[in-house]
Amino acid sequence: AACSGVALPDETLTHLAARQGQAGSVELWPPIDPDVIDDPAPWKPPVERLRGESAQTRLARLIAKRIEAMCAHGEKLTSQNRPIHAGDILVLVRRRTGFVDDLVRALKDLEIPVAGVDRMVLIEQMAIMDLVALGRFLLLPQDDLILATVLKSPLLGITEDQLFELAHNRGEISLWAALSDHAGADSVFGDAHSTLTDVLSQTDFLGPFALYAHVLTAHDGRRKLLSRLGMDADDPIDEFLAQALEYERHHTPSLEGFLHWLEHGRLQIKRDLEQANRDAVRIMTVHGAKGLQAPIVFLPDTMQTPTQSEQLLWTTDESGKPLMLWAPSAADRDSLTTATKMEADSARDNEYHRLLYVAMTRAEDRLYVCGWNTNRTAPETCWYNLIRSALLPISDTVTDPFLANAVTGDGTMLRLSNDQTAEPEKKDTPEDSIPQIQDMLSWARKPAAAEAAPPRPLAPSRPANEDPPVASPLGVAQTDRFQRGLLIHRLLQSLPDVPEKSRRPAAEAFLARRVWSLTPETITAIISETLAVLNHPDFSALFGPGSKAEVPVTGLIEGYVLSGQVDRLVVKDDEVMIVDYKTNRPPPRTADDVNPAYQFQMAAYRAALTDIYPGRKIRCVLLWTDGPFITELPSAMLDAAWNRDHHHG
Repeated sequence: AACSGVALPDETLTHLAARQGQAGSVELWPPIDPDVIDDPAPWKPPVERLRGESAQTRLARLIAKRIEAMCAHGEKLTSQNRPIHAGDILVLVRRRTGFVDDLVRALKDLEIPVAGVDRMVLIEQMAIMDLVALGRFLLLPQDDLILATVLKSPLLGITEDQLFELAHNRGEISLWAALSDHAGADSVFGDAHSTLTDVLSQTDFLGPFALYAHVLTAHDGRRKLLSRLGMDADDPIDEFLAQALEYERHHTPSLEGFLHWLEHGRLQIKRDLEQANRDAVRIMTVHGAKGLQAPIVFLPDTMQTPTQSEQLLWTTDESGKPLMLWAPSAADRDSLTTATKMEADSARDNEYHRLLYVAMTRAEDRLYVCGWNTNRTAPETCWYNLIRSALLPISDTVTDPFLANAVTGDGTMLRLSNDQTAEPEKKDTPEDSIPQIQDMLSWARKPAAAEAAPPRPLAPSRPANEDPPVASPLGVAQTDRFQRGLLIHRLLQSLPDVPEKSRRPAAEAFLARRVWSLTPETITAIISETLAVLNHPDFSALFGPGSKAEVPVTGLIEGYVLSGQVDRLVVKDDEVMIVDYKTNRPPPRTADDVNPAYQFQMAAYRAALTDIYPGRKIRCVLLWTDGPFITELPSAMLDAAWNRDHHHG
């Protein structure tokens, strides 16, 4: 009966097994019956909630528990002689119904990795509805209905009775105004007002992604949503944030625009679970699983056949042109419409059979067929009954203890299986292609190991003989003097902010980096020279309160563009001191011997800071690290240097 649409009428369908001797099985579980809920007593007030799980929810939990038993208890995949992983399992459904959501929720409740559903309409997810409602409130706080929705959402968690207390007898004022009356109070209303006020204050300054990220992290929104809605809300939240980023890439980052785009686009998220590269259970439609395989396949059937067909039918007239027919009730159909309707129904049933063929042939080792009953009797042509009729004459009737404890009845099922007689196959497991996450805490808190020094041929820029830390003025000029000066500048910039007892270890760690290529003697000399400056009693004012390091100075002075950086700037009420570090060897002992370029540099800084701090005395000081000592440049010298070099330039 199932061959129609799969094989030609006169063709015999034969399968040739390519994996001879490998273990495999097909199991047909007994269908799950719906819970029987007694009718309530007549005229009983509807104040008691009657709880009862649907049959599809019970089956979802049963499949999840069976998968947990496979993965958590070390059950082996016999054909490969290895434990079963979550990535070995594929669940196929004919169409997306509430069963998919139930199964995802059940798997996450059992902490089984699941890749989620392959498609979802984002705006229809409960967590996303709550986030959209929050966005609508932020755009119009005076909308009482939206605010009530947000207050009752998991984001704020106000109960029905608390909402009634807030909203009842509030007079003509809005619900937001009533909530504002509780501002600062130590109550659920005060907490809700504080949260909403904070988010409102960010709305005009943050894009949609940053705004919702703030809600989900700073205000613990993600945890609150997951605790109320379950772990299956995690995937929609991640997709929502991803869509917010995608919107900002192509549009002006507007909250109103993003919500309009999201709601009217009714975005359907499609994910390629085969390319997800995750060791997780996959749940897909049979149509979407074409071309894929998995060692273990679950096939839960609704135990109903498709009955709907198109009301408008297409055929051709005598000339071959398309002709549209309307198919009314059976009593009103003519012969042509009846024949066309039968052809359409036959094509629909053939597609139903082809999907069954695709579903069963996705399984490499194990196929689990199950289903749930509804109020309608299951037709003999549904997937479940077609497989059952084929299994009955060739399978064994066995009692499974797992099913006996989980379903109504004694757990009797049909099983067709064969033992492993060949050598197990060697295949990559799902986790082989996944980078294993290592414990970062064990190494992230340790200092990096010292790098090995490269051999001399790999460091051609390094001189063959290191220069002494203090070179004789009569000797050859130091080739690395610029690097030395830069390092001392960097230490003088950073070390004043470090506690005095930690300065030497911090300097040693900085200078020991392999990139500097310094010898231990050079490191010791640089640290001694730097700390001599910082510890000198005459220089304490230069590194005390009111001083700043590496201050950029930019301006236009008498048509001269200035762009520089002051090594140290000390600002007092009556004077400003400009300090520039110099590492020359040997340093000049008098101001007259200072290089003219240094004189002009300080004169330019003085000219700029005179405009910034009018009425204050500007002092220019050179701090020589080789000593150390300072040289203050007289005003007359700076005036002469400015007039000479500026006009010359």
